[in-house]
Amino acid sequence: QVQLVESGGGTVQPGGSLTLSCAASGRRFSDSAMGWFRQAPGKEREFVSGISWNSERKLYADSVKDRFTISRDGAKNMVYLQMNSLRPEDTGVYICAADRGSWPTTFEYEYDYWGQGTQVTVSA
Repeated sequence: QVQLVESGGGTVQPGGSLTLSCAASGRRFSDSAMGWFRQAPGKEREFVSGISWNSERKLYADSVKDRFTISRDGAKNMVYLQMNSLRPEDTGVYICAADRGSWPTTFEYEYDYWGQGTQVTVSA
């Protein structure tokens, strides 16, 4: 059984920070690219960030570049997303996913495994 479980979500004021974690189990993802997506109510899921198997390549959506940082710990089978300078438009359910290959892409169809998500709310 493969499972991705996100944690670290919550409510924060604009300008605040949160760190999300994704714990993978049932399979080792040390050779897989990993990604973060987010979805707001009534909106389509969108790509946020991705990271290669060896952390050499990282991708970010333009809307989060310079504010978010993705990282991973292969030994722990964990992926993280550090979010700084949060804005109300960052609000949504953040979902962890495992790519079919070793290098990240922005396309949902490239990802084979998905978590259930953790809620992030940015509000004054």
